[in-house]
Amino acid sequence: MTDAQTSPPPAEVAIRISARGVRVFYGDKQALFDVDLDVPDRAVTALIGPSGCGKSTFLRCINRMNDTIPGARVEGSILLDGEDVNDRDLDPVLLRARVGMVFQKPNPFPKTIFENVAYGPRIHGLATSKSELDGVVEQALKRAGLWKEVSDRLDQPGTGLSGGQQQRLVIARAIAINPEVILMDEPCSALDPIATARIEELIDELRAQYCIVIVTHSMAQAARVSQRTAFFHMGKLVETGLTSQIFTRPGDSRTQDYITGRFG
Repeated sequence: MTDAQTSPPPAEVAIRISARGVRVFYGDKQALFDVDLDVPDRAVTALIGPSGCGKSTFLRCINRMNDTIPGARVEGSILLDGEDVNDRDLDPVLLRARVGMVFQKPNPFPKTIFENVAYGPRIHGLATSKSELDGVVEQALKRAGLWKEVSDRLDQPGTGLSGGQQQRLVIARAIAINPEVILMDEPCSALDPIATARIEELIDELRAQYCIVIVTHSMAQAARVSQRTAFFHMGKLVETGLTSQIFTRPGDSRTQDYITGRFG
């Protein structure tokens, strides 16, 4: 069991993801140590901590992205709606349809704006006709706050958009297949302040419908967008609780030192 200081979500809050005893190894090197964390639905949970502390490693456990790394091994359990994501009978492709991912650097496909969003719904059979697919694409772009900017150029390359627009396109691509969870790995680190503000507004809107987990190196961003925060240090979950509590009344001196800039 972990010795982390944990303030669990209230009993009336639905838990979407429940991690227990999660350990990750890259070859002989252990990257995560016995992480226990509950992630509530319809809220943003921020994972913070210094570089190399394990926060992105934990994020990648949720949709089994670590499966793609040679020599990586994950132990413990991560339940998504009560189902263990590491169950051998669970198809990782179907898992990643339920758990969307937005990376640090915008990565639109080398396709048109329309095809970037339509690709997932098409391969997962979520639209049975061209008009239905058109509606899915339009709805996803609207929810990503991008429709007004691109509705008259859907046949142009997604790579031709600005960095901030590309990241919103990637978010539209993620939500077009109706995921249950959206993972974001430092989604604003490559963006300018104006684009960052747009993405943060979008995250705040999306949390009404999704469970969102965000890794961020920016404590100011964590304070702005999240309702719960988990602080990682040297591969261990040190503390988790309400964001307001973690930032104003942390229970562990390491959290206090990190938040006040004594290390990081």
